[in-house]
Amino acid sequence: MTATIDVHGLAKRFGDLQAVRDVSLQVQPGELFGVLGPNGSGKSTTIRMLCGVIDPTAGSGTVLGLDLLRESEAIKRGIGYMTQSFSLYSDLSVGENLRFWSGVHGLGFLRVGDRIREQLARYHLTDRTGQIAGTLSGGWRQRLALACATIHRPQLLVLDEPTAGVDPVSRREFWQLIGSLVRDGTTVLCSTHYMDEAERFDRMAFIFQGRLLGTGTPAELAASAGLSVAEGVVAEAADMADRLRTDPRIVEAAVHGRILRVVARDPAALPEGLQPVRTTIEDAFISLSALEPGPRT
Repeated sequence: MTATIDVHGLAKRFGDLQAVRDVSLQVQPGELFGVLGPNGSGKSTTIRMLCGVIDPTAGSGTVLGLDLLRESEAIKRGIGYMTQSFSLYSDLSVGENLRFWSGVHGLGFLRVGDRIREQLARYHLTDRTGQIAGTLSGGWRQRLALACATIHRPQLLVLDEPTAGVDPVSRREFWQLIGSLVRDGTTVLCSTHYMDEAERFDRMAFIFQGRLLGTGTPAELAASAGLSVAEGVVAEAADMADRLRTDPRIVEAAVHGRILRVVARDPAALPEGLQPVRTTIEDAFISLSALEPGPRT
């Protein structure tokens, strides 16, 4: 099976800043693939290279079977692309935005009406067809942005921080819509800094300071960190956490009320009386990023 995305050794330099270095990714057809990392980690730069928006300084590969370096314009035409600040026209109505993006993506005149009606129904926007986009709430703007990004039925949908600044209910509804697209066969590549979204991905990659830290399923990445995690109610939890943080075997000691949660690379470093709990993706990411050289941002 030919990978939808297959890139090797991608790097991008902006003057003296090495934004991305030696990133290799393979995304299979029909996958929901996540790219996780904090703000400034190189996620958006990687996404923009994969979309053909900017040229890599080094590296090679294909997206939708098209050469990343020689066929970037064809890649841009073949994908759906949505960002946190997706370019909706605030002074146009919902229907007019969909019609505009239909034209941008070259839908034939005879197909446009039916396709717009399909998108309005799928994203529950029919009753808002005439509403000016600038008056929509954040969640409804997100739905419209997704409808516009998929108006041309792309094989690959690329989402760059799509849920940043969106309320929890709208985020949940958004992921339900993405799930329906994946079930219909669309490959989705999504970058995010929300670690709690990681469990939604089939596979994902950790990026930190422009480097790829690891790739795999959520369970594989959590296990690969080799951590022991425990928590429990502790008297003077803050004082204990401070003492634990001086131990190099401790990745993190966090206090939530009276509950102390400890993440360790060595189970012998865990205090007695705490109960083992599941290692999360956030635990794994913090552990792996702590091993990387350079300043923390």
